[in-house]
Amino acid sequence: MCCNSELKYPHSVSRFRCPVCDTINDLKPHLRKQLACQPLTLKLLKKSVNECKLKERTKRTHNITIDEKEKEKIYEPIEKILDTVFSSWFCLNNSFLNGQETNLENSGINMSDTIDAYRVILRLPTNVIRAMMSAIDKLLKRPTVPLKKLSDIRFLLIILENPLLAQHNFPAETKYHHNLLKRVFGILSCLNNDCHRGLVHWFSRYPVKHFQAKIDLIHAFLSHRISRARRSKLSLPTAYESDWKIASAARVMALLFATNHQSNKVHISEFYNTMADYINLMGDFESWQSQTGKFAFCQYPFLISMGSKMKIVESDAKQQMETKWREAFFNMIFHQKISNPYLILRVSRTNLIDDSLRQLAQNEMDLKKSLRIEFVGEDGVDAGGLRKEWFLLLVRSLFDPQFGMFTYDEDSNLCWFNPSSFETEDQFFLVGVVLGLAIYNSTILDIHLPLACYKKLLNIPVNLLDLKAFRPALAKGLEHLLDFEGDIENVFCRSFIADIEAFGERQCVPLIPGGDQIMVTQSNKQKFVSLYVDFLLNKSIERQFGAFKRGFYLVCGGNALSLFRPEEIELLIRGSDEPLAIDELKGQTEYIGFDENEETIVNFWSIVKAMEPEMQRKLLMFVTGSDRIPATGASQMHLKIMCGNNGDSDR
Repeated sequence: MCCNSELKYPHSVSRFRCPVCDTINDLKPHLRKQLACQPLTLKLLKKSVNECKLKERTKRTHNITIDEKEKEKIYEPIEKILDTVFSSWFCLNNSFLNGQETNLENSGINMSDTIDAYRVILRLPTNVIRAMMSAIDKLLKRPTVPLKKLSDIRFLLIILENPLLAQHNFPAETKYHHNLLKRVFGILSCLNNDCHRGLVHWFSRYPVKHFQAKIDLIHAFLSHRISRARRSKLSLPTAYESDWKIASAARVMALLFATNHQSNKVHISEFYNTMADYINLMGDFESWQSQTGKFAFCQYPFLISMGSKMKIVESDAKQQMETKWREAFFNMIFHQKISNPYLILRVSRTNLIDDSLRQLAQNEMDLKKSLRIEFVGEDGVDAGGLRKEWFLLLVRSLFDPQFGMFTYDEDSNLCWFNPSSFETEDQFFLVGVVLGLAIYNSTILDIHLPLACYKKLLNIPVNLLDLKAFRPALAKGLEHLLDFEGDIENVFCRSFIADIEAFGERQCVPLIPGGDQIMVTQSNKQKFVSLYVDFLLNKSIERQFGAFKRGFYLVCGGNALSLFRPEEIELLIRGSDEPLAIDELKGQTEYIGFDENEETIVNFWSIVKAMEPEMQRKLLMFVTGSDRIPATGASQMHLKIMCGNNGDSDR
C-alpha cells in the first residue's frame, strides 16, 4: 500500500504489517467503530472554536489568569474532535465535502473550506495542532481500508493541503514532516490506474498557485532525500536506487507532470529538481540503461534539468566518439589500416549539398566521431569555426525556399516539409543527419521547424494545436468550422478534400475514397478536421519525414535522446531566444593578445551593452552562426577575442 513492496501472506489473515515501511494493511476492514464519529465541516469547526473562545473571554472578564496550560485545557474539546476526525479514515474521508458525487471530474472535496479549516486550526494552541499531526501520523500508518475506488482517497488530498507539511524550521520538524510525507507519497504512488487517472483530472482543476505549491512540496522532499543519499557512505546511485521514498515521490511528481501535459499550467522547467544535478548522472544513466528494475532518475527525466540532460548527451557522445577513436587507433596498429579518429568532410563551397551528402553516405559508420570540416582550395585547421560555417551554409541551402524542400508560412515564420518536393529522399535524409550531427557536436542551428517536427521524432501524436503553431490562418479556419452551429454544407461548401499548393498550383487530394463527392456536415465535421490535420502533418509528408527521421536517428539513435521532451530537443537544436545576458557572456570570454581591462576591450563591451537587442542578436549571428544562445544560457558560451597580429598575420 505504501512502499510498493511485493509481499506474500496467507489468505486467512485479516491484516499484516509491512516489514519495509511499517504500514499496517487491513485486508478485511472493520468500520463499525469509525461510523460512530461525525465528519468535520468548516461550519462545525468554527462553531466549536467560537465556543472555546467564548469560554476564554468569559474567564478573562472575571480577571482569571489564563496561562498556557489553562488555555490548552479550554481548547481540549477541539483537540478531541481533531484527534477523532484525523485518525479515522471514514471521518476524514467524508469531511469537507462539496455535496457532489466523487468522479473523474470532481474529487467531491470543497478545497476552499479545507484550506480555511487549516487556517483556523493553525491559530489554535499548540496542543490542538499537535493532536491533529499525531492523528494524521496514526491514520497514515494504518488507513484501515484497501484504497481501491476514487471515493476512498479523498482523505489524502485533505492531508496534502496541510500547510505544516511544507514547514521546515529546524531538523526535528523537517524529519517529522517528511516522515508524514513519505507515507502520503507512498500511498498515492501505489494506487491503481483508475485512481491515478482521477488524481490527474483533479489536479488539473487546481489553480496555478495551488498546483505550483504541490510541485514545490515534492521538490523539497526529493531534495532532502537526495541530500541524505549524498551524505551516505554508499556511492551514488547505489545510495538511492533502493530508496522507496524517493521512488514514491517521483511517481507522484509524474502524476503532476501528466496533469501539466494536459492543462499546461507551468513551464516544464518547474519540474527540474536542482539537487538531481548533483548526483552521479552518468552512473544513473548507465543504471537505467541496464534495466535492473531499481530506481533511476532517468526513469523520470522531467526531474533532470536541461543542462544535466545535455551533459548526459555530451558524455554519451564523447564515449561513443572515444570508442570510434580507439577503433581507429587499433586498426592502424594491428591491421596496418589507416583510419582517422575524426569524421573529416572535404567539401566545395560551389557543390556543398552534393559533396556533403555523398561523403556522409560514405562514412555512415563514422558519424559519431568528432566532426572536422575542410573547404576545398582553402587553407585552415578546423578548431570549430569551419564546422560552424559548414552547418550554417548547409542549413541555409537546404532550407532555402527556392530549393523547394520546405514551405514557409508568412504568419508564423516557420517552415514545414514540402509534400510536393521534387528532391529525393536522400536530401531529407541529409537534413536529419545534419540535425543529429548538430546535437552530437553541440552546435546551434538556425532552423525554423515547429514543435510538431520534434514531437513526431519522439513518436508523440500531433493534432490541430500543433498545426495552429505554424499554420495559424488555416487552423483558425478549421476551428471556426468546428465551432459553427449552422448549415455547414451550404455555408462552407466543403467536401472531404485537402488543398495543397505545389509550386504555385493548387492541388486537391481526397481525404477518403470518393471524398470529392462527400460534403462536410454538422455530423461529420470532426472527422473532416481530424483527417485534414492528419493529412497535412502525417500522410502528405510520409516519404519526406520518414527519410528525415532515419537520418536523425542514424546519428542520435542512443537512449540519451529519449530523456528529452520535444520542447527540449527544439531548444537543444535551435538554442534559446531569451534576452542576451551580456555580463554572463563577458564572464565566459577568453582574451588572446588582449587584456580584459584594456581600452579596446572595455570599449567593445560598452558598445555591445548599449546596442538594441536586435543588434546584439545580429552580432551574435555574425560571431557564432546563430542568433540564439545555448539552451542553458549565455554562461555556456565560450568566446575568444584575439588580437589580429597574434603571430598568424602580418597586419
